[in-house]
Amino acid sequence: MSSRTLKQLTVLLALGALLAALPTLAADRDGPRKYRVTVTNLTPGQIISPPLIVAHSEALSLFDVGTPASDPLAALAEDGMTGPFTALLGDLPGVRDYAVADGPVLPGQSVSVEVKASGRRAVISGVGMLVISNDAFFGFRQAETSAVRNRQPVSFYAVAYDSGSEANTESCLDIPGPPCGNGGVPNTTDAEGYVHVHAGIQGIADLAADEFDWRNPVALVTVRRAN
Repeated sequence: MSSRTLKQLTVLLALGALLAALPTLAADRDGPRKYRVTVTNLTPGQIISPPLIVAHSEALSLFDVGTPASDPLAALAEDGMTGPFTALLGDLPGVRDYAVADGPVLPGQSVSVEVKASGRRAVISGVGMLVISNDAFFGFRQAETSAVRNRQPVSFYAVAYDSGSEANTESCLDIPGPPCGNGGVPNTTDAEGYVHVHAGIQGIADLAADEFDWRNPVALVTVRRAN
């Protein structure tokens, strides 16, 4: 191949890459993109509280493994409460958008929410409580929106974490979900004190392991363009 032909081929390839990127560049000028995030519950017996989905900058994190849970994370992991989180998110400059699903996610079921994000560095994170537990939650952090720029959905699995803010008593006195129904009464004695991968239901008190235990992953998450 002559040097002239090679140069022409290089120019054509560069032009093709530019043309492929034009829809993305136009979308950036037109404003933020909308993303639909679908969460599917993969557990046989756990209920996931209405997931909170957040579009934000890379500088933010909803939770960090190996560190103490924030107060909003503890409230969500212990009682499925999203209010403390949303109250905080509204004041953070790195937050692009957030949304809470309309209802819980039953075993084998799915729920979708939509959030808007702009900029090449935007990411999406999400959390939701496994309500038949003391302080278990599913979570994923910083899924890159750039991966779905060309309208191809991206799917990945999410595991269950323990917020470490409440002891895993497995007693109905401390658990909000059915068959217990006792929210707002966390037992912090002997709590681990940091976020870690959850060990599951052990069947040590009121929760039967064969009914409420799980094996990771606990959720399938799919992110796709909605506009």
